Amino acid sequence: MMICVGAGPGDLGLLTQRGAELVRTADVVAGFDAVVNLVRPLIGPGARVVTMGYRDQVEKLQEVADAHRGGARCVVVFMGDVHFSGFQFLERVERACGEWVETVPGISSAQVLASRGRVCFDETTFVTFHRRGDLEPFKRHLVRVLEDDRNAIVIPRPWDFMPKDVCAYLLSHGVRGDHPVEVWENLTSREAHWSGTLTDCTRDFSDMSILLVRTLRPMPSQIEPGG
Repeated sequence: MMICVGAGPGDLGLLTQRGAELVRTADVVAGFDAVVNLVRPLIGPGARVVTMGYRDQVEKLQEVADAHRGGARCVVVFMGDVHFSGFQFLERVERACGEWVETVPGISSAQVLASRGRVCFDETTFVTFHRRGDLEPFKRHLVRVLEDDRNAIVIPRPWDFMPKDVCAYLLSHGVRGDHPVEVWENLTSREAHWSGTLTDCTRDFSDMSILLVRTLRPMPSQIEPGG
């Protein structure tokens, strides 16, 4: 068994019951350090724990794949939901295994932000820059999202395209500076919240940040009855 499990946004109480049971019964639990530490209270006493970072993930995933081929029940944990911002990591898991693997959804920080910001996803576009490679197509897509009068929930790239860089890019590509912006750090765990406009967003935020750029046009869900 090899299953990739979304562990939620950082609060263990938001891990699904199925995800928790899979972690409890796994022979091997693997993932990046911060995610494994989140689910560590659930890991069985006899389970093998394999933690990894960006530099050694390929090597470590090969260890997990070897255990899987040997008959071990292996769970790889992802922060949030596998399909919101972890698809490149999923591809590495499957490359190590040589086959498609099962995925179990989790709650993404994007969903939590939609709740905090009271926006609905049919009026909102999700864009993640938490990926390797060229970001330019995704940057242009974000510009078009705002030009189309939609909200945008954005996950920045920690090392070189943080919230202030996202806002600066939008401003340099003709997006109006009075778009309301909210930045949340460490959602569901030691939360911090900043709000302002695209023009105002010039400060540094932590790597665990996500932002909401609101449309300038009131969306149906933002209009009070009778308003």
